[in-house]
Amino acid sequence: MGHCCSKNVSVVNNDATSTINRSQPQSIPAPATPSVETNSYSVSPFASPLPAGVPPSPSPARTPVGKFRWPLPPPSPAKPIMAAIMRRRGSNKAAPVEGTIPEDGEGAVLDKNFGYGKNIGAKFELGKEVGRGHFGHTCWAKGKKGELKGQSVAVKIISKAKMTTAISVDDVRREVKILKALSGHAHMIKFHDAFEDANNVYIVMELCEGGELLDRILSRGGRYTEGDAKKIVVQILSVVAFCHLQGVVHRDLKPENFLFTTRDEDAPMKIIDFGLSDFIRPDRRLNDIVGSAYYVAPEVLHRSYSVEADMWSIGVITYILLCGSRPFWARTESGIFRSVLRADPNFDDSPWPSVSPEAKDFVKRLLNKDHRKRMTAAQALTHPWLRDENCAVPLDILIYKLVKSYNRATPFKQAAQKALSKALPDDALVYLTAQFRLLEPKDECVSLSNFKAALMRNVTDAMHESRVLDIINVMEPLYYKKMDFEEFCAAAISTYQLEAFEDWESIASAAFEYFEEEGNKVISVEELALELNLGPSSHSLLNDWIRTSDGKLNLLGYMKFLHGVTIRASNARRR
Repeated sequence: MGHCCSKNVSVVNNDATSTINRSQPQSIPAPATPSVETNSYSVSPFASPLPAGVPPSPSPARTPVGKFRWPLPPPSPAKPIMAAIMRRRGSNKAAPVEGTIPEDGEGAVLDKNFGYGKNIGAKFELGKEVGRGHFGHTCWAKGKKGELKGQSVAVKIISKAKMTTAISVDDVRREVKILKALSGHAHMIKFHDAFEDANNVYIVMELCEGGELLDRILSRGGRYTEGDAKKIVVQILSVVAFCHLQGVVHRDLKPENFLFTTRDEDAPMKIIDFGLSDFIRPDRRLNDIVGSAYYVAPEVLHRSYSVEADMWSIGVITYILLCGSRPFWARTESGIFRSVLRADPNFDDSPWPSVSPEAKDFVKRLLNKDHRKRMTAAQALTHPWLRDENCAVPLDILIYKLVKSYNRATPFKQAAQKALSKALPDDALVYLTAQFRLLEPKDECVSLSNFKAALMRNVTDAMHESRVLDIINVMEPLYYKKMDFEEFCAAAISTYQLEAFEDWESIASAAFEYFEEEGNKVISVEELALELNLGPSSHSLLNDWIRTSDGKLNLLGYMKFLHGVTIRASNARRR
């Protein structure tokens, strides 16, 4: 949808050709190269992180031959994505294709009345145009009365004529809702007001004059030092963690969407452009394909994603900051998506050998193709690479999801998790300790009231819109009990995330020893299948999980039991 802030009192337009938009194509000339619009999600405006005159080269990452199994037909990832985009744009150039997203209310007359104020001319003096995108343009403006009198602001002007689908109208309405609800965070662009007339919608926001993060990367020859990269990444994680707690997924995180407030070297950054953002409930997933090609997560292309998709994008940004090249590269859209889905980032070539192991681990744990194994924004802020930044750790909605599942688990499953919690590495304990403190325990214990109060301390209108507070209703078992720190650790750990640790096998082995002492019991194949909610067809496989000597779980069975692997999932993969 484009942003509304400025660089040198001007706005570098953010409507990049790389943006996969749900409603209309957008274009912007890429730096130092002519713009060629091929479709609504062309290559990134990030033409090259290298110095001027040095052409980009393909990523050295290799595609493992014969190891990737496509979860969706057809084999080319570009074809269904292109069909979905064309469908959402309302184009008649292509017939509907299997797998495209249907448009609700096609052919209906669109209601483009938003209910915003009609008197922008009375409150603001609009000045020169400072940026232009497909939907409209951005102007510098000055307040004429009220609190903003004499103050310079940016006014994003969105043409109603460009709103040709119900989705594009909803995008604008939702963007204003999100900006209004989240305004106030230190790294969130400040929203002032919204207006409309017969032709346009006007979004009045803070004016940022320091330029884009993209420009600063390019001015540094394509990369940051680790110390400087940390300062950037901490700011990004801080505001993204805030958005995720409120139930907002940005869906278009990239260097172009972070602006510096001033041209000072240490100026703070602000996140902008929520035109593709959406509200998401803790128990739901999204399926529409939006974002920017180089930064899009694999699960977005698979049409099933949540806030973890933003964390992938942060991983891409961090990779670029540290080495000056993209982790996934190709000359065509199909190639970009294929690289995202198939290739692994290269950590062998220069400058990676000189990058700290902590930094590499940080990026790897964000660029994990399994979204369940990725760090959340709050977890990332406690990673060893960022720990010396002394950044505040925000409340993480993930602990609510995990505690909810733990309370619904059987005593046997809870015992298995308690054993695992006793073998946790220090890195995981730092995060869990911070989350436990945020719940403000009483007598070193927490209950349902603690979880509810912690959410209410962070509540905004966005949290109501995304129905995040509904998760409290499914945590009712905590109403009758108290949870000390030891049990909290057992409840709030994710086996999937622990599997991303390099020493996962030693963690699991140590946990199994505790389980042998305190939780392991004689269990039949039928009982184990019942624990896992599996049918009789699984019994032959589960036999391998149980020791014949004493009828208890063996190490393999314990690890599989923790993981929650189901026979249905295994069969689906084999097909």
